[in-house]
Amino acid sequence: MDQEKINIYDEERNHIGVATRKEAHEKGYWHDAFHCWMVTVEEEKPSIYLQLRSREKKDYPYLLDITAAGHLLSDETVKDGVREVKEEIGIDVAFASLMPLCVLNYSVHRNQFIDKEIAHVFLYLTPLSLKDFTLQKEEVAGMVKADLYEFAALWEGTIDTIPIEGFEIDSEGRKMLIDERVGKEKFVPHEASFYKAVIERIKDAL
Repeated sequence: MDQEKINIYDEERNHIGVATRKEAHEKGYWHDAFHCWMVTVEEEKPSIYLQLRSREKKDYPYLLDITAAGHLLSDETVKDGVREVKEEIGIDVAFASLMPLCVLNYSVHRNQFIDKEIAHVFLYLTPLSLKDFTLQKEEVAGMVKADLYEFAALWEGTIDTIPIEGFEIDSEGRKMLIDERVGKEKFVPHEASFYKAVIERIKDAL
């Protein structure tokens, strides 16, 4: 995966070439990513689905993250990014059914890892429930949901923890229920401004 080729950009989003994922993260090149956030539409209050990253992931293992997301390869368009939804969580979604929210730059620096993404962010309003997800075990350990407005309050800083519920698939393939409270430390450390910008656009779209 580190040797996959991706497009790289300068600070003004001008295309400057192609590099491997490893090179992009070592040298801090901007690169394209596809993000799909799923929100329920069948409940009295909207809930947001979050994936629990695999314990085996090199980056941010066992942290909660975007419903489905991934890098766009050098020969892919943004539309091709919808494959991530099927690959990671087993939901077959047509690109036309996604609602474009925004394109955001964000970056995370951790030791020698520099992740500078141009995130193409989409929303999928769904009647699906937790039982409908089939996880790619190499990428995703579990799936949970949280109240959308509590999730917003967490990143706005008005509350410290939120309840989540869902499941995790353990190393033996057993489904283990999740029902707990979590704080920001349980999430992939995207910038708080990134979370808040995405949440505001989701709320505006409802």
